[in-house]
Amino acid sequence: MTSLAPMDKAIRSRDSRKDLLRFLTCGSVDDGKSTLIGRLLHDSRLLTEDQMSTLARDSARHGTTEDELDYALLVDGLEAEREQGITIDVAYRYFTTARRSFIVADTPGHEQYTRNMATGASKADLAVLLVDARKGILVQTRRHSLIAAMLGLKHVVLAINKIDLVGFDPLTYERIVADYTAFAAPLGFASVVAIPISARHGDNVTRSSANTPWYSGPALLDHLETVDVTSDTSARPFRFPVQWVNRPNLDFRGYAGTVASGAIRIGDPIVVAGSGRASRVRQLVTFDGPLDEARAGDAVTIVLEDEIDVARGDLMAAPQARPEVSDQFAAHVIWMSEHALIPGRSYLARIGTRTTPITVTAIKYRIDVNTREHLAATTLALNDIGLCNLATDSPVAFDSYEANRSTGCFIIIDRYSNATVGAGMISFGLRRGTNVHWQPLLIGKTERALLKQQRPAILWFTGLSGAGKSTVANLVEQKLHAAGGHTMLLDGDNLRHGLNRDLGFTEADRVENIRRVGEVAKLMTDAGLVVLCSFISPYRAEREAVRSLVPSGDFIEIFIDTPIEECVRRDPKGLYAKAKAGTIKNFTGFDAPYEAPEHPELHVTTVGRTAEELADLIIAELRLRGITR
Repeated sequence: MTSLAPMDKAIRSRDSRKDLLRFLTCGSVDDGKSTLIGRLLHDSRLLTEDQMSTLARDSARHGTTEDELDYALLVDGLEAEREQGITIDVAYRYFTTARRSFIVADTPGHEQYTRNMATGASKADLAVLLVDARKGILVQTRRHSLIAAMLGLKHVVLAINKIDLVGFDPLTYERIVADYTAFAAPLGFASVVAIPISARHGDNVTRSSANTPWYSGPALLDHLETVDVTSDTSARPFRFPVQWVNRPNLDFRGYAGTVASGAIRIGDPIVVAGSGRASRVRQLVTFDGPLDEARAGDAVTIVLEDEIDVARGDLMAAPQARPEVSDQFAAHVIWMSEHALIPGRSYLARIGTRTTPITVTAIKYRIDVNTREHLAATTLALNDIGLCNLATDSPVAFDSYEANRSTGCFIIIDRYSNATVGAGMISFGLRRGTNVHWQPLLIGKTERALLKQQRPAILWFTGLSGAGKSTVANLVEQKLHAAGGHTMLLDGDNLRHGLNRDLGFTEADRVENIRRVGEVAKLMTDAGLVVLCSFISPYRAEREAVRSLVPSGDFIEIFIDTPIEECVRRDPKGLYAKAKAGTIKNFTGFDAPYEAPEHPELHVTTVGRTAEELADLIIAELRLRGITR
């Protein structure tokens, strides 16, 4: 999630006598978020003459307010946003008044940009939630409120906008306030302040309006200047995620990063949470010179008294108040991708400064954003929010999100596209990883392979149904066996009679099918075998996940490339005919996708070649790679 620490530091330095409020505007599309921020800037007299001239020119070109200034254009910087009249990206703006400095994040209202709203909320102290007085509370209003609560925001302003378009009607205002109060009561906000406003005309934005004599509360700016959002970050236990190891020469070794919470002083003891190694602080170094103390938000290099093993991604902590360390935890996940979250699929997680493989082992429930009801779910779709159990490849250090927003959050990254697909807030550790350890073995993979006089490997045959995978794999195994090789062939159909008999053919089931096969294949390579795996395995992510289980060079992807027209013509099991008739659902090549390998170790085209020729071609390649004699 986005860090605003550099901006915060610059603003605090510039306005050292003022405190800083970070807030976001959110809500449904076209509720007037950008217009409100523009009006705040204008009525606070924070615009230069050049900015006013540009606004007048842009209003004439792009504006949606007839002959008046369109204040939204002060914030909607992207050309696409101006043309569509919507906010796409998160726009950060800084402004200051006599009493307080502000960083405001204008976040999108469209559902497909919910991820941007979560980004803005992750570092905010308060949410200004806009509601169109004509429409009332909408699904996106509820979704943004739920996300704000999950991300730890304690203060909400319910800005009931466009009150002028309902004739400044107090009954409309009271109805919306009642609806929202009933919805938000269980979310745990410390304060919810409702204000009737007209962002376009300025009613109750920077000063009270004569058009709402029935409203006795503060104007929006008055409330923003006085609301108490004091953070206790510095009072929390010390946490320091190591960003990088700073070693410019042989005489200096320090660990650079930003203090996430708490404070640290020269001479204080510290511990590396993951390893338990301990030391004391010898120096605190910054670009501006040495410090005696570093507090939350300070960028610093810590020099220790002892030469202990510390690397990027490690978390330094106070010895008397350590974070949890586990390879499994429960977390609320906001899913941000059009491709559904699939349990069993391997993703990457960035937790603090550490990136590690992560898998959702179970979805406990999905939250209905309208009713907050917990619903059963096997996947999470775009904008879904659910409580999940997750497992990392190795133990990581973390706090619950409730205890520490900085060390309790993470993002989920697609391993193939490198896109951010989800955001998570850790609820609690499952602690299973601390009780289960690798048992050292006296005989290992190397010894078993030497006994068999071969190099263990996974030969992964992938392709469409009817491509010839099983036929070719059988011939390859026969030839390896004749040459004295020790092999095992895992075929998709065979495993569905036993190990995977409980799985169907949905995307989630296909992912779990390959996950199980990959684990079995890895164990067999540990036994010194050459393992031939014949599976459609339609998704690149799962094939890459199996590849990651074994050392580099031990996974050989063999793409049996047969055009679908030829597969349909062959149709050895009659499956294509059934798929055409609609009696088989989720059939690869028809109503389920096949993601062809992009860089397989072997790309074998089958048209015009016999299965025997293809097997000989593969055997020759395996000899070149040292898999077989």
